Amino acid sequence: MKNNIQIEICTGSLRDVISASAFAEVDRIELNCALALGGLTPSLHTLKEAKRLSEKKIIAMVRVRAAGFLYEEHEKDLMLKDAECFLQNGADGIVFGCLNNDHDVDEPFTQKMCALIHSYGKEAVFHKAFDDARDLFEAAEALIRCRVDRVLTSGKAKDALRGAQILQALNRKYGNELSFLPGGGVNEDNVNRILEISECAQIHMSAKSTFVQDGEYYAVDPVKIRRILEKI
Repeated sequence: MKNNIQIEICTGSLRDVISASAFAEVDRIELNCALALGGLTPSLHTLKEAKRLSEKKIIAMVRVRAAGFLYEEHEKDLMLKDAECFLQNGADGIVFGCLNNDHDVDEPFTQKMCALIHSYGKEAVFHKAFDDARDLFEAAEALIRCRVDRVLTSGKAKDALRGAQILQALNRKYGNELSFLPGGGVNEDNVNRILEISECAQIHMSAKSTFVQDGEYYAVDPVKIRRILEKI
């Protein structure tokens, strides 16, 4: 935490987890693989190693494929199984998201997932599938009915700064029932404006850069984390 702002780092590998965990101000780590695809389900052993090497809260992504958030029944079954496996192996929460054909929140599935997560006493987090919903205010009400704890969102905009006014409206209306986590395009130049306008007390960032080592890849950049933390 920095100046009463909770800090969450989005990671795509064990290397990223180690980089993010080096900062005392970081509260939570969202664990994914394939950040270039928006983040997919990591391996179980990556989670287990992350829990062994980091003292931070680890929120595990459950997203079985890229390309949207409308899932077949067999995919939903797999997501529930992945979530339970992660919870049994120490995940501090699960981040997931599922919409129906009308691009509303898939409430039956979301309720099942939340019930499973809460049965372990952990956090149920809805990811940026929220921003693909037909109406964000109706989606927020659906998430509240499903007992989701937190939602990651850029306010249906290209980045969290452009969506900050919507985030403010959502936070003012539903903030006592649902926690809003601004994320998307967060950097050292805009982080304070996002926090100021949205009136949220937490921020999500990947702080990633492109590295070259036998090919290009995305990874969390400690220099960027440090610069953003210095601004908060």
